[in-house]
Amino acid sequence: MTTLSAPAAGVADEFIAALAERAGDAETARRLPPETIADYRKSGLDRLLMPARYGGAQAEFPEILDPIRRMAHGCASSAWTLGFYTLHNWMLALFDEQTQSEVFADGPVLCPAPLAPTGRAVPDGDGFRLTGRWSWATGVMDAQWILVGAICGAEDAPFPALVLVPASAITVEDVWHTAGMRATGSNDVVITDTWVPAHHLVNVVDIYGGTTPGAALHDAPTYRWPMVPALALVAAMPALGAAERVTELFAERLSKRVLAYSGAAQKDQPAAQIRLGSARVRLRALHGLLADTVAQIQTAVSAGERVTRAQRADARAAAAHIVHESRAIIADLLEAAGASVHFLDNPLQRAKRDVDIICGHVVFDYDVSRELAGALEVGVKISPISMI
Repeated sequence: MTTLSAPAAGVADEFIAALAERAGDAETARRLPPETIADYRKSGLDRLLMPARYGGAQAEFPEILDPIRRMAHGCASSAWTLGFYTLHNWMLALFDEQTQSEVFADGPVLCPAPLAPTGRAVPDGDGFRLTGRWSWATGVMDAQWILVGAICGAEDAPFPALVLVPASAITVEDVWHTAGMRATGSNDVVITDTWVPAHHLVNVVDIYGGTTPGAALHDAPTYRWPMVPALALVAAMPALGAAERVTELFAERLSKRVLAYSGAAQKDQPAAQIRLGSARVRLRALHGLLADTVAQIQTAVSAGERVTRAQRADARAAAAHIVHESRAIIADLLEAAGASVHFLDNPLQRAKRDVDIICGHVVFDYDVSRELAGALEVGVKISPISMI
């Protein structure tokens, strides 16, 4: 397992406690509180994966994972949002030098990134005209810039790309009324006939393969990580952290709980002990899977080798397994935790609702992720734009 990064280590416990204290307010507001954004800035986490030439820490990519996992001990929704803010500063480092100098002029930025190609960018002079609507724009209420997916180019030569626009060019549609992950504020974004310069585009083929302009510019393993494994592993951490915290809280509850009507101490019940023991060993197995998956990709990028499609598919499948197994661990423990854990001020029920929603993310489609990994293992052809 990766260690907590140096920029975040000094305030980690205090930061996590503050996230837990604000979790209910953040959920009600359907966005992160200003105090959380301020604490995030102070932690140094926003600079973790930024290039050194722009004042960032330029850490190895895996160092992002442990802080996100630990933040989820306080609030999974907050960990998801802050984790993606950090990841998206890494994604901005994949653009060319002109774009990075422009965006990072004042340091790291808050940049949501709804990546589904639900927009269209048509050529216009030395740039493009962009129009579209995007869902799942995590953290958009505090955005400074935004990255969106779009089909770009002429009708006879379209290509998928990520397009960067300033937040002043977007309209936010308030649609985020959900059962979980409410604090992420993942509202819809609308962009209408906005001109963007050509250097604000990066081809998705290069992003998937780790061959972007930024990978050559910075010449560091961090920026050669392929995007889908990076995205999937980062997005899996709030679920894993939530499952760890639920296991801790279940153990605390088990040690004190007296069952209604029978008056028996639940800690003396073998069935409850088994559930706790099972959760702990399942979490250890997930940590092993995570460490192995990360090591395979990090070894390849550090050696200057391209990460194969099969390796990328295996990483996506591993991330999906981590999320779905984390969800199962939480469900199993809550089944034996009693009805009172479902009061809205109890962090156990919030963790369950948040992870239920996380499981719905497209990158964690369990059937598709396993299908792609299996297909590539046996040499079956898959679509060149499959999300790996």
